[in-house]
Amino acid sequence: MRITTVNGFAARCEARGATRDISLFMMQDDLPGVGDYVMVQVGYAILKVDEAEALKSWELFDQILAETGS
Repeated sequence: MRITTVNGFAARCEARGATRDISLFMMQDDLPGVGDYVMVQVGYAILKVDEAEALKSWELFDQILAETGS
């Protein structure tokens, strides 16, 4: 997900039209900022990823959905 706003350890993220409020608490040693991409697990950002990696992950997800008919 791409971070759109940050307020302390709280952030708003978006991916494909879905918006989520998440916590950055687990990444306090290397806080991501607006425009960064993060992997989110149960409402917490757990890993910062670069844009190319994030986009590739979405492409692979689309391929899986296409092959399973979902």
